[in-house]
Amino acid sequence: MNEQLQPLKKQSRALKNSRTGTQDDVVYAHIFDAILEQRLAPGTKLSEEALGEIFGVSRTIIRRALSRLAHEGVVLLRPNRGAVVASPSVEEARQIFYARRMVERAITELAVQYATVDQLNELRQMVEDEQISFSRGDRGAGIRLSGEFHLKLAEAAKNAPLVSFQRSLVSQTSLIIAQYESGSRSHCSYDEHNQLIDAIEARDAERAVSLMMHHMDHIDSKLNLDEDSASDDLHAVFSHLLQTKKKPGKAILNN
Repeated sequence: MNEQLQPLKKQSRALKNSRTGTQDDVVYAHIFDAILEQRLAPGTKLSEEALGEIFGVSRTIIRRALSRLAHEGVVLLRPNRGAVVASPSVEEARQIFYARRMVERAITELAVQYATVDQLNELRQMVEDEQISFSRGDRGAGIRLSGEFHLKLAEAAKNAPLVSFQRSLVSQTSLIIAQYESGSRSHCSYDEHNQLIDAIEARDAERAVSLMMHHMDHIDSKLNLDEDSASDDLHAVFSHLLQTKKKPGKAILNN
């Protein structure tokens, strides 16, 4: 089986609390992770019936989770045709990346002012985990950790609206990369992330912002129309969850 579809033992730090929340919190978290890890292809139809079967919950719960994802711009709710994973056009991708640049600049400036020692240490650990994931060939986990790094950095900026906006932008960026990234798909984000942490720790706002903009340039330079590696098969994407069912009819949300 493809390594990206193996059971995900290390759950998303950013969503850790959500996984023990309401049923729609858990469904939302799993779908968000699948998008962040680029396991769900842009344009994938999100059948309420299929998702209800996979997660062992009602369509009402699935509908609530999809509504939250639609609010973040990563799912489209089409009247009378159901929900699909967003598939940004080239122009939409440019607009999203422009917004991401502006938000990353503001977050970096604020993080230089407010990031605590504990937060910087947590960011360093995330970078180490990211590097390990890519080194062992677990690209999905590496991509997720890279995205979570930026979400954690936003928390260090101590600005709640920016955290919310960044969450939407990071997940939309993951969709864009899945849809448009070209080349060998090599990643050196962990090196750039470490350099950024060093600049923030030194309280050097000018260098930190410069490094962040270089990081965004690097991501942007790798985008082009290309075939994606994600899947539109919901049962394949969430196969690791189906494997946890002990017997027919048992909801995975009890695990």
